[in-house]
Amino acid sequence: MNQILETTLNTKKNKSKKILKLQLYFSILFIFIIGIFIFYNNFKLSQKERFSNQILNNYNITKLYSNLFSNELSNFNENNEISSVIGIIDIPKINVYYPVFSNYTDELLKFSPCKFYGPLPGNVGNLCIAGHNYDNNKFFSNISNLSINDEIIIYSNFNKKYSYFVYDVYEVKYDDLSPIHSYNKALKELTLITCNNLNNNRVIVKAKMLEL
Repeated sequence: MNQILETTLNTKKNKSKKILKLQLYFSILFIFIIGIFIFYNNFKLSQKERFSNQILNNYNITKLYSNLFSNELSNFNENNEISSVIGIIDIPKINVYYPVFSNYTDELLKFSPCKFYGPLPGNVGNLCIAGHNYDNNKFFSNISNLSINDEIIIYSNFNKKYSYFVYDVYEVKYDDLSPIHSYNKALKELTLITCNNLNNNRVIVKAKMLEL
């Protein structure tokens, strides 16, 4: 009788060990797959950051050696689609320094902020610039951390510096277009837009130039 009980107990123990081993193997495999996924995403994001920096370097070099600089600088994205750069956006508080594409497409937005509405920098109207939120320190991930009176600088293609100062930071629903069209028609305004990946809202930063 004791032998039967011992055999039964040993069998159950062996089954439990096998189950625990399988669980351990699956856990290791799952962690390995997650690690590969994170590494791949970081690698792709680094590629986009390098491409943006390459555009920025080419932009600066072209401006340095060109006496007659056109209104828009032509560049190529990875798919050899022609786009252009209207200037550089510089936000010292959150370490943002990127070229700004003159037109907006999903593909271009992966590599740098894009202008999708309004005038060129320094002109009356509402200049709207969109940028990706990768939930890290890249692109427009941290614009929600901006505060009232923080400075946002746009450098134009003519080496002019335009300083805009934040006067509002808020969120809207993803389909709310009011931040684009609600502005003082007599002022020079800037609107930054990115996604809040937690609730699918849009983060809006409104800024304006202070006329002396």
